[in-house]
Amino acid sequence: MQVSDHAQPFHADGGPVGVLFCHGFTGSPWSLREWAGVTADAGYRVSLPRLPGHGTSWQELNLTTWRDWYAAAERAFLELRDACDTVFVAGLSMGGALSLRLAEKHPDAVSGLVLVNPAVVGAAKMAALPFLAPFKASAKSIGSDIAAPGIDELAYDRTPLRAANSMMKMWVDVRACLDLVHCPLLVFRSTNDHVVPAASTAFVLSHVSSDDVTERVLPRSYHVATMDLDKEQIFSESLAFFARHSG
Repeated sequence: MQVSDHAQPFHADGGPVGVLFCHGFTGSPWSLREWAGVTADAGYRVSLPRLPGHGTSWQELNLTTWRDWYAAAERAFLELRDACDTVFVAGLSMGGALSLRLAEKHPDAVSGLVLVNPAVVGAAKMAALPFLAPFKASAKSIGSDIAAPGIDELAYDRTPLRAANSMMKMWVDVRACLDLVHCPLLVFRSTNDHVVPAASTAFVLSHVSSDDVTERVLPRSYHVATMDLDKEQIFSESLAFFARHSG
């Protein structure tokens, strides 16, 4: 199936420090494109892949599982690791869960994580997903939760339930191994997030083994904060984080 123009992956050559960006569920590289571009302009090697099933149709996403998304993220990570001395991973929402799993599986290769509204815990209503997914293909969209007027994440107009159910299975896997994460961590959390509950970030912060952990609260942004009113704070503080921890 043809990939939408806005969903094309983004890569940029740079110096010996690389940054992998992982987008969220039903979204695409578009939600992180500006952040990745700013990072590339600062001299970093950047990889922003399109996760399988994203940027095409929600029906196609329903044919994939979390293991497909993680495999794509890990492949991009290993390519950066082979090309760079130092690699950071940054993720939005579900991309945050993928980032955490990379740090769990490659603890000596991930130099730091920058997470924006990471999703490892869902809203209470998601408890019904395992029962609904076999019988109902989709539900209303969760995309474009953005406070800034006129900004569109260009996410799917429906939420594929089989894929969402698979994402919840990934969360179980990620939560069980958070103690293996010991790299520096910078986490941004929106005070008004209508997609992922604050309990998700709280769970991450209380279960990782990292000694260097910083949480930043974003008062003006909704869930897709990388495109919202506090995005410049995310861009500037993440660049400072990369510089501080890349030696």
